Amino acid sequence: MANQTDVYLSEQVVVLFTCALSFLGSSLIILTYIIWSDLRTTPRKLLVFLSVSDWLSAVSYAFGVWRVFRTDSLECVVQGAISTFANTSSFFWTVAIAIYLYFLIVRSSQRFADSLVLFFHLVSWGVPLIITVAAVCLHKIGYDASEVSVGWCWVRISAPDHVLWMLLTGKIWEFLAYLTLPVLYILIKRHIHIAHAALSEYRPILPNRPQSQSFSSMADRKLTLIPVIFIVLRIWSTVRFILLLAKSPVRQSPVLVTLHGIGNTSQGAANCIMFVLFTQPIRTRLCTALFCCSKCRTEVQHSDDAPHRVPPGRDTSAQREEDNTDQAGTDR
Repeated sequence: MANQTDVYLSEQVVVLFTCALSFLGSSLIILTYIIWSDLRTTPRKLLVFLSVSDWLSAVSYAFGVWRVFRTDSLECVVQGAISTFANTSSFFWTVAIAIYLYFLIVRSSQRFADSLVLFFHLVSWGVPLIITVAAVCLHKIGYDASEVSVGWCWVRISAPDHVLWMLLTGKIWEFLAYLTLPVLYILIKRHIHIAHAALSEYRPILPNRPQSQSFSSMADRKLTLIPVIFIVLRIWSTVRFILLLAKSPVRQSPVLVTLHGIGNTSQGAANCIMFVLFTQPIRTRLCTALFCCSKCRTEVQHSDDAPHRVPPGRDTSAQREEDNTDQAGTDR
């Protein structure tokens, strides 16, 4: 096929590695939620649903990269359908978490935020399922010659309306996420900064202020990183899609293909790093559970004793900010 993009062995190895990392990362997020009941807050529950989508994406993409399909086989269609559903669902759950945090923090309405969870389920599972079923029934899912993929199947490149179905099965939701996520997280950060500035006029200067600032800075970094990481990971597939529309041969560049493969398969690993490994209480628990080292036991003892040593009047708003703005809702 003249417009087929070759997938080299080195690209397969790299992308399979990132698939494995996302598989492990998504599994770890789900397992921590199951094991520790005190972590079962609504924000973390939403993160678990996102991790289920990322887990399915990692598995389906890994199978596609390993096989590197070259025909419209049944396996190709099944793999393409699963990855289409999981990838689209991941977009919806990522935006759903941002919307939940916006109403929880900016609007200060936990009841309304919680009432949205059912709606999130209907949209984040239902819309991808309807789109995927329609695409399969209309024979739109299949071999795409790796033109906007890295070995896996997606929308049949031979379909005359393949661009439309690429938009419906992923790209249009990806573009909307690019626009929605930065806006929501900027509004959340702005609200927090204004609230802190207003409260600072009435707070005494406490000796433990640097520790409070460390919690605040961690929350601030997470709010910045959520949309940034999403865009950095996903932008390469968008670039290749635009290059496909422009019929540019640059879309077949090995470097661009590799970046596309890494970006599309790394969301689960990125979420695990931010909301498990970079979340101190969970990191400490994991360290204790896995290694049982004396240092970890010391951290746990310090973490457990800390609330009893807080002097009267201590500023705890920064800690609450870390609890609320952490997408996993885990720092409790």
